[in-house]
Amino acid sequence: MNYGTGEYWRATAALSLGSFLVFAIVYLTQPLLPLFVVEFGLSEFMSSLSLSVVVFCISVALLIYGPVSDAVGRKPIMVWCMAGGVVSTVLTAYVSDYSVLLILRAVQGLFLAGLPALAMAYMSEEFSPKALSVSMGLYIAANSLGGMSGRILSGVIAEHWGWRSSFAMIGFLSVALFVAFVFLLPRSRNFKPSPLQWRSAALAMINHLKNPTLSIGMLIGGLHFFVFIGSFNYLTFLLSEEPFHLSPSQLGMLFLAYAAGSLGSAVSGRLSDRWGKSRCMMAGILIFASGLLLTLVGWLPVILIGLVLQCFGFFFSHSASASWVNSRAAFAKASAASLYLFFYYLGGGLGSFYLGWFWHLNRWPGVVGGGMLVFILTFFLTRKLYAEESRSLVRVNGMITTK
Repeated sequence: MNYGTGEYWRATAALSLGSFLVFAIVYLTQPLLPLFVVEFGLSEFMSSLSLSVVVFCISVALLIYGPVSDAVGRKPIMVWCMAGGVVSTVLTAYVSDYSVLLILRAVQGLFLAGLPALAMAYMSEEFSPKALSVSMGLYIAANSLGGMSGRILSGVIAEHWGWRSSFAMIGFLSVALFVAFVFLLPRSRNFKPSPLQWRSAALAMINHLKNPTLSIGMLIGGLHFFVFIGSFNYLTFLLSEEPFHLSPSQLGMLFLAYAAGSLGSAVSGRLSDRWGKSRCMMAGILIFASGLLLTLVGWLPVILIGLVLQCFGFFFSHSASASWVNSRAAFAKASAASLYLFFYYLGGGLGSFYLGWFWHLNRWPGVVGGGMLVFILTFFLTRKLYAEESRSLVRVNGMITTK
């Protein structure tokens, strides 16, 4: 598809709406965590599983859909996966047992992984180079907007009508977006089916993992999402208690700070050519850590500034680490990208387990301390990448280029 054609805009709109749908559903429980504690009599850790289990299941499913779609096709799998995600979301509005809620959230994660796993493959096959760059930017923006909107909407809805209404209303909104996705997305024209090749896909991933330059970049991305999701989960508990007493809608509004993340990604992308990707990762770590430390002040305006810095720093580093893996993979780049996303979402799924121990130990100061330990580790790992990058790259007219 060429840029500017009607078919191109239909495909771009479909993928962007699908992306919005997926990430709105994934993150809608984050401002609801304190409500689950009260309604189901849970610990903060058990409540945070309503998000962690989705993200963890996404990480597992990401490794499956790519090889399967090579044989079956991109659109059919995306359609069936989104249908399963939407139906399970609507059903969650009617549960009365928390264990059933967790099962449905796990199902949502397994289904919703289909779109992020295959959307980029669809775009790379169907779009011309210019069309691809524009569409990719809109798709990624929809990721961020969907996650932010899901949190804000669920908080506002829950405050007025209860958390079940958040699932019901976002679920029915997702039905409309799903129908639009099905009818707008053109069928694949350039897809060429190939037999399932689990062995070759597994070997490519194993070889990527054996490459320390790649595996360290993947680990850094996963560890940062590990802290990012976990710290935001426990922050909702901090701010729902004395002296803040923020309501669900106010907690949802906190995630407007994600807008700083979009800026961080864009700035990192521009500076990585001038500074180098490893230096951008280090800068992102320092900004992320500074924002987390600011939340210790205990005054809400300063905490909000800290949240903005956390979002900016996290996405600044994430953009650089993802670019690092993509640029350093000498073969099977799709497998390398899938592995990066696997580590990324695996980290997001496990972060609440790790930081939950620190929360239990010393509440919010413990969470901040646990995050700082991770930042020390990732800064050390990034220094290793910086040494590698310094050996392999040179400056030409102020820009970083390969020797």
